[in-house]
Amino acid sequence: MPSFSLAVPESWWEFGIRPEGREATVRTLVDERVRETPELAPYRAEVTSMLRKMAKDAHDSGALYMGCMAENFDGIPLSATVTVSVLGAKNKQGVALSTDPRAIAESLRSITPRREGDAWRKVTTVDLPDVGPAARTYGVEDLPVAEGDSRTLRMALTQTYVPYREPPTRLCSSQGPAPCWIWPRRSMTSSTL
Repeated sequence: MPSFSLAVPESWWEFGIRPEGREATVRTLVDERVRETPELAPYRAEVTSMLRKMAKDAHDSGALYMGCMAENFDGIPLSATVTVSVLGAKNKQGVALSTDPRAIAESLRSITPRREGDAWRKVTTVDLPDVGPAARTYGVEDLPVAEGDSRTLRMALTQTYVPYREPPTRLCSSQGPAPCWIWPRRSMTSSTL
């Protein structure tokens, strides 16, 4: 399995997402959190179910790692996840694609909102400490609730593509979606993120 390092805040949940051992890990995590935060006790079943589903979805999508959080901010519940996947950098014909972050950024599409409150996406390159250059997208997008479902969920989304050192034909992709709530008088724009 490829190795990588990712740091998330202490309050986040981190656990193995592979089917073997997942159930025991989720149960242990929930038990620890309920001990630390007794107010969670009435929500034990819901939290357990949410973590099971998130871990299964992450594993089924090919992710190697998942971290997640669920907290209240001023009485507003917020959840977020981050997944890490290693992607092959080849097209459908098997030809190697560039793993240069500038080339990756050029191949990604920005979304310009037509009016306030519309979905948007920025594409850039960033210099990550101890890693080097990476391509990144960030914005507010409407993602399908499920495959084949016409409903969407507005999400704040960041994706970072880091060239894998060995073999150089791979990319490490981290993705961090979180639901957005947009109030009528205040919409989320690139300047408020």
